[in-house]
Amino acid sequence: MIRVAAVVLAAGRSSRFREAGGSEETKLVASLDGKPIVRHVVEAALASCTRPVVVVVGHARGAVEAAIAGLPATIAFNPDYATGLASSVRAGLAATPADVDGALMLLGDMPNVEARLIDALIDAFEAQPNAQAVAPAQGGRRGNPVLLGRKLFDRARRLEGDEGARRLLASLKECDIVEIETPPGWDVLFDVDTPSDLAAARGGSV
Repeated sequence: MIRVAAVVLAAGRSSRFREAGGSEETKLVASLDGKPIVRHVVEAALASCTRPVVVVVGHARGAVEAAIAGLPATIAFNPDYATGLASSVRAGLAATPADVDGALMLLGDMPNVEARLIDALIDAFEAQPNAQAVAPAQGGRRGNPVLLGRKLFDRARRLEGDEGARRLLASLKECDIVEIETPPGWDVLFDVDTPSDLAAARGGSV
C-alpha cells in the first residue's frame, strides 16, 4: 500500500477576494454551509486515505488556524507566503514524512473537493507505478487537486513565485501524467476567488 500525504495550501493573501469587496481577512475563513471554506477542504483530506494532512498557513495565520481548530492536521507555517504559491509548495513538502510516495496538493479555496476524488487519484497513482503525477479532468479541462509523485519533489521545490503544480505538470511528458476523467458532480474546477464565487457556492450554483 502506497503512502500519500495531503498538503493543503492555505497561506495566500486572498488579494482578489478582498479587492472585490470581501470583508474577511482571508477568503478561506468565509462561511459556507456553516463552516469555513478551508475547513471543508481539510475535512475532505482527513476523510480520505491521505496521511498525514499538512496545512500550510501564512497570511492571516491565526484566523486560518482557528478555522481548522480541533482537526488532526499538521500545521506548517510559510514565512515567505507573500512571494507566491511556490513557497507554500516548498513548505508543505518540507513538512511531509521522508517515506511518503507522493503528496496531494489541495487548494484551500476549493470547498467542493471530496474524499472520493482524492482516493480516486491515489488509486490511479498506485495502479500506474511509472506515473510521476495524477490529475483530474472534466470536459477536457485539467483541474485540481493534483498528486505529485516523490520523483517530482525536487523539481517542485525549485518552483518560484506564483508557480504551482499546474506549471510543473505542463513541463512533463504526457506519458508521465495519469489524467482521470471525473464524472459530473465531482467538482475539480471550481474555486472561490471572489465574493461572487462565494455567493454562487452558497446558492448552490457554481
